[in-house]
Amino acid sequence: MTAAHRSHASPARTFTITELAQEFDVTPRAIRFYEDMGLLEPTRAGRNRVYSHRDRTRLKLTLRGKRLGLSLSEIKQLVEMYDSPADTAPQLQAFLQVLRAHRAQLEQQLDDLKVTLDEIGQHEARCQKLLADVAARPRRPSREPA
Repeated sequence: MTAAHRSHASPARTFTITELAQEFDVTPRAIRFYEDMGLLEPTRAGRNRVYSHRDRTRLKLTLRGKRLGLSLSEIKQLVEMYDSPADTAPQLQAFLQVLRAHRAQLEQQLDDLKVTLDEIGQHEARCQKLLADVAARPRRPSREPA
């Protein structure tokens, strides 16, 4: 069987909303939301949504963007880049700016977390010292009623 024959014999794989929800551990409602936002574009078979391999990839990119903390508009920009030619300089420059701004924000959050962790360490050390001081104090004899 030739390659052309094989491609006609097995049409491109499609997915149901339930399959994608289970694969990516998201709710069907979340997938419909991403569809409403223009991130996914399923076809219809009657009342059922039919998602293509392209939709699956776009969902994967969307969820990756969410894990990175990107906004939906930033994610949409990323997903649209996936569909466009890779050498569109204006899109790449714009997305690079988004990534740089996001990196700066995350680095600031990391610095803030380090400061907070240092402060927590100082408070822990002080509490441990106070507990040790309390444990080292001589105990007063308890008064028993006569």
